[in-house]
Amino acid sequence: MRTALCAPAILVIASIWAVAQDELKPYQKVEGVSGNLSSGGSDTLNNLMTLWAEGFYKNYPNVRIQIEGKGSATAPPALIEGTAQLGPMSREMKDTEIDKFEKKYGYKPTQLRVALDALAVYVHKDNPLNEITLEQVDAIFSKSRKRRYKEEILRWGQLGLTGDWANRPISMYGRNSASGTYGFFKEVALMNGDYKDTVKEQPGSASVVQGVTEDRYAIGYSGIGYATSGVKKLKIAEKAGMEFVPAEQERVYDESYPLSRFLYIYINKAPNRALAPLLREFCLFLFSKEGQEIVVKDGYFPIPPAVAAQEMQKIR
Repeated sequence: MRTALCAPAILVIASIWAVAQDELKPYQKVEGVSGNLSSGGSDTLNNLMTLWAEGFYKNYPNVRIQIEGKGSATAPPALIEGTAQLGPMSREMKDTEIDKFEKKYGYKPTQLRVALDALAVYVHKDNPLNEITLEQVDAIFSKSRKRRYKEEILRWGQLGLTGDWANRPISMYGRNSASGTYGFFKEVALMNGDYKDTVKEQPGSASVVQGVTEDRYAIGYSGIGYATSGVKKLKIAEKAGMEFVPAEQERVYDESYPLSRFLYIYINKAPNRALAPLLREFCLFLFSKEGQEIVVKDGYFPIPPAVAAQEMQKIR
């Protein structure tokens, strides 16, 4: 089940990023922090993790952070095996993943909400289409059609395009099954239906956008942080007759954009035991003014200050 993004009171606080900037506190450097950290998990968060590491390094030049992004599914095993201290994920951990962690350590992993994302549906920049329903998205990408659209959608003419576009087959780009984005899109957009075998599975988020950029008749899904000038983000409605909503910050905060989601980092924190100083300070940096400015720089949306305060309580 998808977790609601924010409580109503938090939404009010979060409505304008300038307010968030004022309320988030600057990071305060401490003494005695050095060593190595390893991060393994989401490709969606790969660039963001790199930017965070670079920002953290400015405060602690003796720190080294190794980052690997092969998909959200790789984060839980890395945390369980101890090969990574940071497990970035673009979806929540599954119950089975949490159970495996708890079986080894006797407690659950700690989930940190670190940014907000709008999973966008992209078409080529020259495509005349500007909006689409999730019913149509499901009829394009899924062979199950759980949203019960009237027909399978194979050609652009079925979406109302005319002229040269009308009879052109739709080319689909998506993520591979190790990806949290793959799982989120399957759960929310396809209502857990099965993907068509003809979806071109890509190893990374940037690869999806690149595929749509190079394929004039393509459609694909990827995080908002990977948008480029070569693609167009479609407005999305849940179904026909409902408002078509753009993938914009305000519509993510009020949850009216149907493919809104948190981005996460999971860590191994034993109850009533302090984190190692390096891991604690890196996590605190994520929720600082500088850390959330990096979120904006990478094209995602900052978490509301009230959410940041809740997450910092998990670290201390």
